Amino acid sequence: MKKVLFIMLFGLATAGAFAVETLRSPDGKLEMHFRIEDGRPMYDLSYADVPVILPSHLGIELKGEQAQYDYQSLSIGHQSAAVQAPAGLMTGFSIEQVDTCSFAEEWTPVWGEESRITNHYRELCVTLRQSPQNRFIRIRFRLYNDGLGFRYEFPQLGLNYFTIREEHTEFTMPGDLTAYWISGDYDTQEYEYTRSRLSEIRAISERTRVGNLAQTAFSPVGVQTPVLLRSETPKGGSEALWILIHEAALVDYACMHLDLTDTDQSAHPVFTSHLTPDAQGDKGHLQSPCVSPWRTITVVDDARKLLASRLTLNLNEPCKITDTSWIRPCKYVGVWWEMINGMSEWSYTSDLPSVKIGETDYSKVKPHGRHGANTANVKRYIDFAAKHGFDGVLVEGWNIGWEDWFGNQKDYVYDFVTPYPDFDVEAIHQYAKERGVYMIMHHETSSSVRNYERHLDTAYRFMNHYDYPAVKSGYVGPILQGETHYSQWINNHYAFCIQKAAQYHIMVNAHEAVRPTGLCRTWPNMIGNESAMGTEYQATKGIAPGHTCILPFTRLVGGPMDYTPGIFEMDMSKMNPRNTNHCNTTICNQLALYVTMYSPLQMAADLPENYERFIDAFQFIKDVALDWDQSWYLEAEPMEYITIARKTKGKDEYFVGGVTGAEARVSEITLDFLPAGKKYVATIYQDAKDAHYLTNPQAYVITEKTVTSKTRLKLYEAPSGGYAITLRPKVN
Repeated sequence: MKKVLFIMLFGLATAGAFAVETLRSPDGKLEMHFRIEDGRPMYDLSYADVPVILPSHLGIELKGEQAQYDYQSLSIGHQSAAVQAPAGLMTGFSIEQVDTCSFAEEWTPVWGEESRITNHYRELCVTLRQSPQNRFIRIRFRLYNDGLGFRYEFPQLGLNYFTIREEHTEFTMPGDLTAYWISGDYDTQEYEYTRSRLSEIRAISERTRVGNLAQTAFSPVGVQTPVLLRSETPKGGSEALWILIHEAALVDYACMHLDLTDTDQSAHPVFTSHLTPDAQGDKGHLQSPCVSPWRTITVVDDARKLLASRLTLNLNEPCKITDTSWIRPCKYVGVWWEMINGMSEWSYTSDLPSVKIGETDYSKVKPHGRHGANTANVKRYIDFAAKHGFDGVLVEGWNIGWEDWFGNQKDYVYDFVTPYPDFDVEAIHQYAKERGVYMIMHHETSSSVRNYERHLDTAYRFMNHYDYPAVKSGYVGPILQGETHYSQWINNHYAFCIQKAAQYHIMVNAHEAVRPTGLCRTWPNMIGNESAMGTEYQATKGIAPGHTCILPFTRLVGGPMDYTPGIFEMDMSKMNPRNTNHCNTTICNQLALYVTMYSPLQMAADLPENYERFIDAFQFIKDVALDWDQSWYLEAEPMEYITIARKTKGKDEYFVGGVTGAEARVSEITLDFLPAGKKYVATIYQDAKDAHYLTNPQAYVITEKTVTSKTRLKLYEAPSGGYAITLRPKVN
């Protein structure tokens, strides 16, 4: 791996030498200030002299060291608050030392949207002494051209073991900005995004929460990160700054939400960090030396630059896997959509009100005849995958225990190795192997985390034995013992599974886990996650147009999503008469998602027979790459439209995808990302003029034309529609 690296020490200062510390981005546009005011750390951030974050406090409250704060005065206007004594890591600080440096490198991801990533920042690390305890913390800031990252660091200087009661990191807004947000929740991110003013969140938050198998809201003004904000610049008009607040490198710490202070209708609302508690109500049990995750603020003047930002990845540690040759992007089909839409079921029988693993005898029960994961059906999917060049086949519901898997607070739910009587593990393994297809494992845990860890080594050895290189794990439902899905304890479990999987050369695609924070750089076997409202909701309730036009700006900044696109039949009743739901998308929109919703793990989620009906459109799913040398973000407006072009890794081949929200539009792009002087054949999959996601979602047109880097295209996109293009060199 070739790197270009330089580190320069800019300065070293001690307490009292500087009243305000200033840090500028490499291009000079972003400027951050840090100071101590009345013993409390504060920072602010601006872009080209336009305020991004107004002066905001930093600090961490420790359990057992609470003080009597007037929190309203702390959060609004930043007035000094009287305290009985320094409380936790909140007050009583002075600057002990200041270190600054610059860093630049290029690094190579194992897979990604480009084959080289630039990591260039300037850093300010402030060591703070707290009196009278005589203990120390550091706050480390890294300022990039596209944003700021900062974290708390706890050297073993006056702190050993400590418990966080709450983190009080503030993000003071420069006004009543437009926000793109989902409701704060300790258990799920499976919500549609809402676009509103900050001042409107309180009034509408409750009705944005849909029913979910596990959800725990904490505040009427709480939101989850990443939260996207639009700030109008003083120039007015359509110009704006885009601000994205998130976190990076979430390791051994609770997931951060944001709670909004809006009680006085202040012109400067304040987001304050709100950590996910564990079952005891604690926000984190730490042992020094240790660090918090990075708190990130991405700032750009063009929405396309949000899609291009690698701030979150850059703030994570380099890859810890020495040999990554076994980590391979994967395109797959599977026995899944037929269960989601109700055609078949995960369970095997209706005769069992309860199941005891190791005791219940499935040979003595009557099959209900709707079990999807049976040998004959799985072979049908294997044949389809082999015929069309797919890498893998996922099968859900293959293992015993699905009859009482949910809602019973059951510990021993599955053993992850025992198949149902109609699923022949050995025969399926051989059948797939002979056809050049591998099987993808499914581990639903029912959120019985202790049980999963109990069986993990055995389950992974089972996968190795039967050549399953990847696993889709699930955490549906409430977690046992009062835990939630995003506390420090459960986050450590997710990390344990990924690291254990790496020992067995297994790739992990976790569903219902905590939303990603760039850890796929460190552990690239973390090849996919769900952690957002995915395609399955199209079959059960429908998703409003525009959903896939906001996810790349929010959820995907932390890592790829297993969104499971590729639905060609939008009317669920044609597959299951009992299901009257409709998928709010067109076929061409579904094709484009393979480009716009980046993931090295992509599913063709629909049934084989639906693809056979539209085999010409299906060709794009077969052709589209999974790993890229370079990406170009051509058009972007959150919730409205996205157009992206990408070059296949190691090939002279390009793909373009464009998606739109509720409104039809004409996309106008220039193919100037192509090499100059070369001709390419463009195969264009486009919504027909009468296409509409509700009334005519399967109307599309496929055309071919010769193009060059100077070609301009105007392409119609229907409501919730889109287009996809394959570009290959023209052979004379």
